[in-house]
Amino acid sequence: MGTETGKDKKQASGPSNGQKPGSAAGTAAGLNGVELIGAIRRRLSVRNYDLTALSEEDYRSIEQFVAEADHMTGPFGGRTRVEIIRITKDITDKGIKLGTYGMIRNPRAYLAGIIGEESKHGLLDFGYAFEKLVIFLTARGIGTCWLGGTFNRSSFEKELEMGAEEKIPCITPIGYPKEKQGFMSSAVRYMVKADQKKGWEELFCDSAFGQPLTEQAAGTLAVPVEMVRLGPSASNKQPWRLVVSKDRRNVHFYLAHTPKYSEKMQTIDMGIAMCHFELACQATGLQGQWREADPGLTAPDARTEYMVSWELSGE
Repeated sequence: MGTETGKDKKQASGPSNGQKPGSAAGTAAGLNGVELIGAIRRRLSVRNYDLTALSEEDYRSIEQFVAEADHMTGPFGGRTRVEIIRITKDITDKGIKLGTYGMIRNPRAYLAGIIGEESKHGLLDFGYAFEKLVIFLTARGIGTCWLGGTFNRSSFEKELEMGAEEKIPCITPIGYPKEKQGFMSSAVRYMVKADQKKGWEELFCDSAFGQPLTEQAAGTLAVPVEMVRLGPSASNKQPWRLVVSKDRRNVHFYLAHTPKYSEKMQTIDMGIAMCHFELACQATGLQGQWREADPGLTAPDARTEYMVSWELSGE
């Protein structure tokens, strides 16, 4: 993967619409700050669902959410299209069996995220927008589970009307979580160490790499930074690394690539981190915007790539 060059690239080169990265409009559908932070903290991967059908009210709320361009547009201007696929025993209304390789039990429906370009910016926008949808669903008590490599793409593509250039980076099953998730879910969580999040000292730095950031030193940024730490990531790799500037006005996001692991999925993970950070900033009253402005910091190794920065505005 190529790295960004130049000290201050506010113009995003990825999206075809040429938009500048910024603070994408639209929070998680009117949730207040307490609800947003609560939903981020509660979100977990649900692999076993109750047999109760989703209510029509919940389906309408999902349809309304994904229809709003502000909700499904990322900081670089890329929009994610979401299709709702209702199923009965894994069979769609068209009679197509959707496969998730036995990882998911009793979903009521699937949400398929569709984009037109799997570029760096396109994938960041996708992760950002799809996670915003996940947080909205969590707040409504609807379970989700990011699936990127454990679903049969061809079966979903057969079900959906897709353009020639469109891709499905990820999907999520939806439904009301079953109280007891069962052995399969527990086994997966154990294998990926889902309950073992990395600590601040490994993920976040103060002014430069090699200088760990503490929650106390982070000040007003402590909550947004912590919400990044709690985010979901492919195989729980947690590839985000944040460097907070000395004046606490900028937060620089880096991707620590895992050797021989999916570059696409880890770029999506960074979009998820951006979503959590911005939603938490909104929840705590911190105004700012995204921009590409490589601070030129010395990275710990060649696998650590600068991605984007959050710049606080106002006093």
